[in-house]
Amino acid sequence: MSADPRAPLRLFDLTGRVAVVTGASSGLGVAVARTLAAAGASVAVVARRRMRIEALADEIGGQAVEADLLDEAQLDGVIPAVADKLGGPEILVNVAGNIFSRDRAEDEPPQAVRQTLGLNLVAPLRLSQLAFPHMRAAGRGAVVHISSISGRVGIPGIPQASYAASKAGLSGLTSELAVQWARHSIRVNTVAPGFFRSEITDGLFDDEKGGAWLRRNTPLPTEGTADDVVGAVLWLVSDAGRFVTGQTVVVDGGWTAR
Repeated sequence: MSADPRAPLRLFDLTGRVAVVTGASSGLGVAVARTLAAAGASVAVVARRRMRIEALADEIGGQAVEADLLDEAQLDGVIPAVADKLGGPEILVNVAGNIFSRDRAEDEPPQAVRQTLGLNLVAPLRLSQLAFPHMRAAGRGAVVHISSISGRVGIPGIPQASYAASKAGLSGLTSELAVQWARHSIRVNTVAPGFFRSEITDGLFDDEKGGAWLRRNTPLPTEGTADDVVGAVLWLVSDAGRFVTGQTVVVDGGWTAR
C-alpha cells in the first residue's frame, strides 16, 4: 500500500489551536494571521488600528484585540482577552515592532531608545509570560519572535542602534526561554527577515538608488515580500518544527551570507 501523499501536509495543520499575532494591522502581521488561519488556527489579531484588525478578524473568522503594546495595562490585557473568547493560546507570534529614531547612535534621544526597547523587546517577553500558563496547561506551545537581520549585522547608511539592540535581544530571549520552557514542550524561536516590502520600507524599494542598493546586496534575484517570511513562521509554530527550539532563522535572500 502506498504512503498517503497528504501525510506531510498534516504536519502543518493547526486545527483546534488558538494563535495570537501582534502587529496585525499591516504587512507581515496580516500575512502571518492569514496563513495561520488558513492552516486551521483560531487567530486573535492585535494592533492599535481597530478598523484594520476588525476587517482582518472578520475575513479570517478570528478575534480583534485593540491594544497599544507600549501601554502596560493594555499589554497585560491582551492574553486574558483572547483566552476569554477563543481559549488559551498555544501559539504566539510577536510581529509588532517599530523604530522610533533615525538618528545616529550618539544622538538617539533616550525616550526613543526606551520606546524601541519597550515595543520590540519588553512587550514580546511580557506576552510570552502571559501566554505561558495556557501553553503549560495545554502541554505544548510555540512562540515565534519576529526580529531582523539588523540584530545580526550592521547595515551601512541606516542608523538604528536601539532597534538593532532590541532585535539582537530577541535572539538572547529566545535561547533563554527555549531552555527554561522546554520541559513543558513549549518551543521558542525567532525569525529574522531581511529587507522586504512593508509600510516602513516601501520608500526604500521605490527609490531608484535604494532599489539598486537592495538588488546589489541581495544574492537572490527576487524582491522580498511578507509572503517569503510566513513559511518559516508556519513551520516553527506547527508540528513540522516540533524538534526546533532556541533558534534564530534568517530569511533574507542571502544578505547575511555574503
